Amino acid sequence: MDAIRAAVEEHWRASEAGDTDIEHAIYAEDAILDYPQSGERYRGRSTIAAQRGGHPADRRFSVLRIVGSGDLWVSEVIITYDGAPSYSVSVMEFADGAVAHETQYFASTFGAPESRIALAEAMPGRTIERA
Repeated sequence: MDAIRAAVEEHWRASEAGDTDIEHAIYAEDAILDYPQSGERYRGRSTIAAQRGGHPADRRFSVLRIVGSGDLWVSEVIITYDGAPSYSVSVMEFADGAVAHETQYFASTFGAPESRIALAEAMPGRTIERA
């Protein structure tokens, strides 16, 4: 298995387990984390760890898939905050074996309109939410 893929998998396992040391070991000392929806940018592994470590919600992580090669890896993850799921896409850019820049996008669920439901099938493990 690719060493970077293994590191990404370990990052998400540690996130789920609440092991903040292993969770943040993937980041370079001067890594950048961006949250485009809110406009937040965090600089440095210690700052990234501090902002996540202070989160008051009960968080759960469920990895849907990880794809990538070389220095660019993308994870689709359901992050559940106090029982409410948030769909997340994490784009990790690596340099020298560590995350140099991560951009994380979040999306809430939404209902499908009746006009599409007849054409759709439910994703594995899901039911189609109605508008």
